[in-house]
Amino acid sequence: METNNTSGTGKTPAIIAYLTILGTIIAFYMNQDEKKTSLASFHIRQALGIHISFYLLGALVSLFDSWPITSAFYIFILVLWVFGLITAIQSEEKSTPILGPYFQQWFTFIK
Repeated sequence: METNNTSGTGKTPAIIAYLTILGTIIAFYMNQDEKKTSLASFHIRQALGIHISFYLLGALVSLFDSWPITSAFYIFILVLWVFGLITAIQSEEKSTPILGPYFQQWFTFIK
């Protein structure tokens, strides 16, 4: 019988980070103890970037009052979120399309 032991790999905080902005904060504190992992740190930076992008770009998009622009915005954020969540579930450190490398540079304070 094969068991899937993910403790110590950082997979749990990596997944939790994508749930909500509150999940990102919880994952950040989960990753602060002696079991700090690069996988969790990577995905916390990605998730924080996606959540901040959602709020900042959402404020900008709301100025246009156009459903095609709003729809494109939500699809863009959804693609980033799903991509990040899937790579966290697979325990991979792949940056999200377009903005992911920037998130890794901007949020270097998350170790």
